[in-house]
Amino acid sequence: MYSQTKIAIPIFQNTKEAVIAVAEDCIDKGADVLEFRIDALDNPNSKEIKEVIEEINFPMIATNRITSEGGSFKGSEEERVNLLLECIDLVDYVDIELQSDDKYISLLNEGSAKTIISYHDFEKTPDLDEIYYIVEKEKELGDIAKVAFMPKDLDDTLKVLAILSHYSNTIAISMSDLGSYTRVMASKFNSPITFAAGTDVTAPGQIDIETMKSLLNMDLTIE
Repeated sequence: MYSQTKIAIPIFQNTKEAVIAVAEDCIDKGADVLEFRIDALDNPNSKEIKEVIEEINFPMIATNRITSEGGSFKGSEEERVNLLLECIDLVDYVDIELQSDDKYISLLNEGSAKTIISYHDFEKTPDLDEIYYIVEKEKELGDIAKVAFMPKDLDDTLKVLAILSHYSNTIAISMSDLGSYTRVMASKFNSPITFAAGTDVTAPGQIDIETMKSLLNMDLTIE
Protein backbone atom coordinates (compact mmCIF):
# COMPACT_ATOMS: atom_id res chain seq x y z
CA MET A 1 0.00 0.00 0.00
CA TYR A 2 1.45 3.34 -1.04
CA SER A 3 1.73 6.24 1.36
CA GLN A 4 -0.76 9.10 1.01
CA THR A 5 1.66 11.55 2.61
CA LYS A 6 3.01 13.98 0.05
CA ILE A 7 6.76 14.45 -0.23
CA ALA A 8 7.74 18.11 -0.45
CA ILE A 9 11.20 19.16 -1.58
CA PRO A 10 12.47 22.65 -0.70
CA ILE A 11 14.12 24.75 -3.39
CA PHE A 12 16.59 27.23 -1.93
CA GLN A 13 18.24 29.03 -4.86
CA ASN A 14 19.05 32.69 -5.40
CA THR A 15 18.13 33.15 -9.08
CA LYS A 16 15.05 32.51 -11.19
CA GLU A 17 16.99 30.25 -13.55
CA ALA A 18 18.43 28.15 -10.73
CA VAL A 19 15.03 27.72 -9.07
CA ILE A 20 13.51 26.44 -12.33
CA ALA A 21 16.43 24.09 -13.02
CA VAL A 22 16.35 22.59 -9.52
CA ALA A 23 12.55 22.31 -9.67
CA GLU A 24 12.73 20.28 -12.86
CA ASP A 25 15.29 17.97 -11.26
CA CYS A 26 13.14 17.50 -8.14
CA ILE A 27 10.07 16.73 -10.24
CA ASP A 28 12.06 14.13 -12.18
CA LYS A 29 13.12 12.55 -8.88
CA GLY A 30 9.52 12.10 -7.81
CA ALA A 31 8.54 15.07 -5.65
CA ASP A 32 4.82 15.48 -4.97
CA VAL A 33 5.13 19.13 -3.95
CA LEU A 34 7.85 21.78 -4.22
CA GLU A 35 8.54 24.29 -1.46
CA PHE A 36 9.60 27.53 -3.15
CA ARG A 37 11.80 29.35 -0.64
CA ILE A 38 11.28 32.91 -1.80
CA ASP A 39 13.63 34.19 0.92
CA ALA A 40 16.58 32.59 -0.89
CA LEU A 41 16.18 34.81 -3.96
CA ASP A 42 18.43 37.81 -4.48
CA ASN A 43 16.13 40.87 -4.27
CA PRO A 44 12.88 38.94 -4.79
CA ASN A 45 10.03 40.76 -6.52
CA SER A 46 6.46 39.71 -7.28
CA LYS A 47 6.90 39.69 -11.08
CA GLU A 48 9.85 37.30 -10.93
CA ILE A 49 8.14 35.08 -8.35
CA LYS A 50 4.99 34.77 -10.44
CA GLU A 51 7.03 33.95 -13.55
CA VAL A 52 8.86 31.17 -11.69
CA ILE A 53 5.65 29.64 -10.36
CA GLU A 54 3.88 29.78 -13.71
CA GLU A 55 6.83 28.31 -15.61
CA ILE A 56 7.30 25.42 -13.16
CA ASN A 57 3.53 24.72 -13.13
CA PHE A 58 3.64 22.10 -10.36
CA PRO A 59 2.04 21.76 -6.89
CA MET A 60 3.86 24.25 -4.69
CA ILE A 61 4.25 25.68 -1.20
CA ALA A 62 5.21 29.37 -1.17
CA THR A 63 7.45 30.12 1.80
CA ASN A 64 9.20 33.40 2.65
CA ARG A 65 10.91 32.41 5.88
CA ILE A 66 11.86 34.93 8.57
CA THR A 67 15.44 34.94 9.86
CA SER A 68 14.48 33.97 13.42
CA GLU A 69 13.14 30.65 12.10
CA GLY A 70 15.96 29.81 9.73
CA GLY A 71 15.06 32.10 6.81
CA SER A 72 16.99 34.64 4.77
CA PHE A 73 14.51 37.40 3.90
CA LYS A 74 16.10 40.81 4.45
CA GLY A 75 13.16 43.16 3.87
CA SER A 76 10.46 44.42 6.19
CA GLU A 77 7.70 42.22 7.57
CA GLU A 78 5.15 43.98 5.37
CA GLU A 79 7.28 43.36 2.27
CA ARG A 80 7.76 39.73 3.25
CA VAL A 81 4.05 39.05 3.59
CA ASN A 82 3.13 41.09 0.50
CA LEU A 83 5.27 38.78 -1.66
CA LEU A 84 3.28 35.82 -0.33
CA LEU A 85 0.00 37.65 -0.97
CA GLU A 86 1.05 38.36 -4.57
CA CYS A 87 1.43 34.67 -5.38
CA ILE A 88 -1.11 33.04 -3.06
CA ASP A 89 -3.62 32.31 -5.81
CA LEU A 90 -0.94 30.64 -7.96
CA VAL A 91 0.20 28.04 -5.41
CA ASP A 92 -1.42 25.18 -3.49
CA TYR A 93 -0.10 26.12 -0.05
CA VAL A 94 1.39 29.17 1.60
CA ASP A 95 3.53 28.89 4.75
CA ILE A 96 3.37 31.66 7.35
CA GLU A 97 4.94 31.56 10.81
CA LEU A 98 2.78 31.46 13.93
CA GLN A 99 4.67 34.42 15.33
CA SER A 100 3.52 36.60 12.41
CA ASP A 101 0.98 39.31 13.09
CA ASP A 102 -2.59 37.96 13.09
CA LYS A 103 -3.62 40.58 10.52
CA TYR A 104 -1.17 39.11 7.98
CA ILE A 105 -2.31 35.57 8.68
CA SER A 106 -5.93 36.67 8.17
CA LEU A 107 -5.05 38.25 4.81
CA LEU A 108 -3.36 35.04 3.65
CA ASN A 109 -6.37 33.00 4.71
CA GLU A 110 -8.47 34.97 2.23
CA GLY A 111 -6.54 33.50 -0.71
CA SER A 112 -7.28 30.23 -2.46
CA ALA A 113 -4.19 28.40 -1.17
CA LYS A 114 -4.26 26.31 2.00
CA THR A 115 -2.38 28.01 4.84
CA ILE A 116 0.37 26.18 6.71
CA ILE A 117 0.94 27.88 10.06
CA SER A 118 4.46 26.99 11.13
CA TYR A 119 6.74 27.11 14.14
CA HIS A 120 10.44 26.17 14.16
CA ASP A 121 12.88 25.90 17.04
CA PHE A 122 16.42 25.00 15.98
CA GLU A 123 17.69 24.91 19.58
CA LYS A 124 15.38 22.62 21.55
CA THR A 125 12.15 20.62 21.86
CA PRO A 126 9.67 22.18 24.33
CA ASP A 127 7.64 20.24 26.86
CA LEU A 128 4.75 18.33 25.35
CA ASP A 129 2.13 20.64 26.91
CA GLU A 130 3.78 23.64 25.25
CA ILE A 131 3.83 21.86 21.88
CA TYR A 132 0.12 21.06 22.27
CA TYR A 133 -0.52 24.75 22.90
CA ILE A 134 1.47 25.78 19.80
CA VAL A 135 -0.34 23.30 17.55
CA GLU A 136 -3.76 24.30 18.91
CA LYS A 137 -3.02 27.95 18.10
CA GLU A 138 -1.84 27.03 14.61
CA LYS A 139 -4.95 25.01 13.92
CA GLU A 140 -7.14 27.91 15.00
CA LEU A 141 -5.40 30.20 12.52
CA GLY A 142 -4.88 28.06 9.40
CA ASP A 143 -5.55 24.85 7.50
CA ILE A 144 -2.43 22.86 8.41
CA ALA A 145 -0.29 23.08 11.55
CA LYS A 146 3.47 22.63 11.27
CA VAL A 147 6.06 22.31 14.05
CA ALA A 148 9.74 21.43 13.81
CA PHE A 149 12.04 21.07 16.81
CA MET A 150 15.64 20.18 17.59
CA PRO A 151 15.86 17.08 19.83
CA LYS A 152 18.35 16.63 22.66
CA ASP A 153 17.57 12.93 23.08
CA LEU A 154 15.26 10.16 21.84
CA ASP A 155 12.50 11.21 24.23
CA ASP A 156 12.28 14.54 22.42
CA THR A 157 11.65 12.77 19.12
CA LEU A 158 8.83 10.77 20.71
CA LYS A 159 7.06 14.04 21.58
CA VAL A 160 6.75 14.71 17.85
CA LEU A 161 5.18 11.30 17.27
CA ALA A 162 2.74 12.04 20.10
CA ILE A 163 1.67 15.21 18.28
CA LEU A 164 1.20 13.31 15.02
CA SER A 165 -0.92 10.69 16.77
CA HIS A 166 -3.09 13.35 18.43
CA TYR A 167 -3.78 15.79 15.58
CA SER A 168 -4.90 15.50 11.98
CA ASN A 169 -3.70 17.88 9.22
CA THR A 170 -0.46 18.38 11.12
CA ILE A 171 3.18 18.31 10.05
CA ALA A 172 5.48 17.54 13.00
CA ILE A 173 9.22 17.08 12.56
CA SER A 174 12.08 16.26 14.87
CA MET A 175 15.22 17.62 13.22
CA SER A 176 18.81 16.35 13.03
CA ASP A 177 19.97 12.80 12.36
CA LEU A 178 18.46 11.74 15.68
CA GLY A 179 14.99 12.83 14.60
CA SER A 180 15.18 12.04 10.90
CA TYR A 181 13.09 8.87 11.34
CA THR A 182 10.08 11.05 12.29
CA ARG A 183 9.99 12.33 8.71
CA VAL A 184 9.35 8.78 7.56
CA MET A 185 6.99 7.82 10.37
CA ALA A 186 4.84 10.88 9.59
CA SER A 187 3.13 8.86 6.86
CA LYS A 188 2.00 6.24 9.38
CA PHE A 189 0.04 8.96 11.18
CA ASN A 190 -1.48 10.34 7.96
CA SER A 191 0.47 13.57 8.09
CA PRO A 192 -0.38 15.53 4.91
CA ILE A 193 3.21 16.41 4.00
CA THR A 194 6.74 15.37 4.89
CA PHE A 195 9.93 17.05 3.70
CA ALA A 196 12.86 15.48 1.86
CA ALA A 197 16.00 16.86 0.25
CA GLY A 198 16.66 17.26 -3.46
CA THR A 199 19.54 19.57 -4.33
CA ASP A 200 19.06 21.80 -1.28
CA VAL A 201 19.09 20.76 2.37
CA THR A 202 17.18 23.41 4.32
CA ALA A 203 16.89 21.73 7.74
CA PRO A 204 19.03 19.26 9.71
CA GLY A 205 18.07 15.63 9.20
CA GLN A 206 16.36 15.90 5.82
CA ILE A 207 16.47 12.59 3.94
CA ASP A 208 17.13 12.52 0.20
CA ILE A 209 14.06 12.09 -2.01
CA GLU A 210 14.99 8.67 -3.38
CA THR A 211 15.48 7.19 0.10
CA MET A 212 12.32 8.85 1.40
CA LYS A 213 10.16 7.44 -1.40
CA SER A 214 11.52 3.96 -0.77
CA LEU A 215 10.97 4.15 2.99
CA LEU A 216 7.45 5.59 2.76
CA ASN A 217 6.33 2.71 0.59
CA MET A 218 7.74 -0.03 2.83
CA ASP A 219 5.37 -1.99 5.03
CA LEU A 220 6.16 -0.36 8.38
CA THR A 221 2.75 -0.86 9.97
CA ILE A 222 2.69 -0.07 13.69
CA GLU A 223 1.21 -2.92 15.76
